[in-house]
Amino acid sequence: MHQGKVYLVGAGPGDAGLITVRGAELLRRAEVVVHDRLVNTELLEYAPAAALCIRAGKSRGDHTWSQNEINALMILHARKGRRVVRLKGGDPFVFGRGGEEARALQCAGVPFEVVPGVTAVTAVPAACGIPLTDRGAASSFAVVTGEEAPGKREAAVDWARLARAVDTLVVLMGVKALPRIVAELLGSGHPATTPVAVIRWGTTDRQEMVSGTLADIVPQAAGVAPPATVVIGEVAAPRERLPAPGPRFRPESPGWPGLPGFGRAHG
Repeated sequence: MHQGKVYLVGAGPGDAGLITVRGAELLRRAEVVVHDRLVNTELLEYAPAAALCIRAGKSRGDHTWSQNEINALMILHARKGRRVVRLKGGDPFVFGRGGEEARALQCAGVPFEVVPGVTAVTAVPAACGIPLTDRGAASSFAVVTGEEAPGKREAAVDWARLARAVDTLVVLMGVKALPRIVAELLGSGHPATTPVAVIRWGTTDRQEMVSGTLADIVPQAAGVAPPATVVIGEVAAPRERLPAPGPRFRPESPGWPGLPGFGRAHG
């Protein structure tokens, strides 16, 4: 039997137009697509009509599929000789558990390829006109998760060190932990006047942003639900922001002008 293969593909931060050329190509040739909950379903239209599309994502408190079950699903279809696209939000290796999935495939002897994606780390602030670095305001940035693995004896994120070491902090999956993060930063001596932006559904038509400072962002963002990206630092100040391009990355037509063969597979 022909050996199948799994492609761990980054779907981008939300806007369907931010899928990579390689990712779109693989979707067009997929026989099985295993996709995350937050992946833009418009991307599934690139897959052939006969492709099996399986939603295997997880959300807070609702793990429809465990990670082990997702791993087993990919391995099962690959061993049946199928071309499997594991479509993951953002970039597979940026807080996407892509490393765990790659190791599971490696241990099972299943060939795989990792296809990087546009990460929310850079794309979401950009969609709001926030440059993560700026010669006058920030020379460094760090990316942090707001949700560490359950069962850890102690947090791995050293907020005190981060507060001293970098100019801009980008926190993914951080909206629920925002009160704790703010308290940690203030307790580490970070100025209460430090600008903060909380961006929900970044790069999509549903994009919205709440801004403030460490002193007042917690009550201001109290009504913001996941998924959200948090940017902390001077670059998030209104005076530093550029005109926001907003969610305008999507191609205007189903095909991609100048890229032959990238129309929708359904005809």
